Amino acid sequence: MTSGKVLPADAHVATVDRFDELVEAFTRLRSPEAVAAFLRDLCTTNEIDAMGQRLQVARLVNQGVAYQEISRRTGASTATVTRVAHWLHHGEGGYARVLPRVRS
Repeated sequence: MTSGKVLPADAHVATVDRFDELVEAFTRLRSPEAVAAFLRDLCTTNEIDAMGQRLQVARLVNQGVAYQEISRRTGASTATVTRVAHWLHHGEGGYARVLPRVRS
């Protein structure tokens, strides 16, 4: 939903198609340098920072750090910490897959 309005069915299909295309694009990249270049071209500095912040938050939640402390350390709002924690524990398992594979 956007602004309280239900999205038309074709908008949902477009979103799914865009998501699938984005996932495919990432899976085709073979090196960290290629991923970095794609992210810099694709995202604004603020978007990259926000995604990096969420990863830091997920790592700290996973380590059992208190939400207020995570907020203090990362600069994320407690709402963001709570949202990331929800997806860490009840999402698709993406954070659980990536956290052991990235440096802390």
